[in-house]
Amino acid sequence: MPEAVVIRVLASTEAHLFANVAPDVFDEAPDPRWTAEFFADPRHHLAAALAGDVVVGMASGVHYLHPDKPPELFINEVGVAQGYQGQGLGGRLLDALTAHARSLGCVTAWVLTEAENTAARRLYTKLGGAEESCQIFVVPLAQ
Repeated sequence: MPEAVVIRVLASTEAHLFANVAPDVFDEAPDPRWTAEFFADPRHHLAAALAGDVVVGMASGVHYLHPDKPPELFINEVGVAQGYQGQGLGGRLLDALTAHARSLGCVTAWVLTEAENTAARRLYTKLGGAEESCQIFVVPLAQ
């Protein structure tokens, strides 16, 4: 019988868990420097799906402030290992992340995705999201 998957928002002291991540959870392998920096910043949050000591899914976000708006959560990325997809983990991860954001006073969460990513669009709609059109510009900063 497969091991139960536990979903929880990780504490700042749990960066060590990223030494054991299933393939396809992240776009690239986690870099220890950036993982440490991520967890050192109290505005960065990550809900993880853990099968034992293996990270099999994640949803990350950052809560932020602006002078004219209450706190919001930007959902940066959601990833679930291929063998764990189709089991509702993405929704459970987002439920944990948005509940955490509410506890921090965030009043809105938002996320971007590609028009052809129907699985993501379905997931965000189930979360209560409403699609809005926008155009994304990516400005390279590297010299």
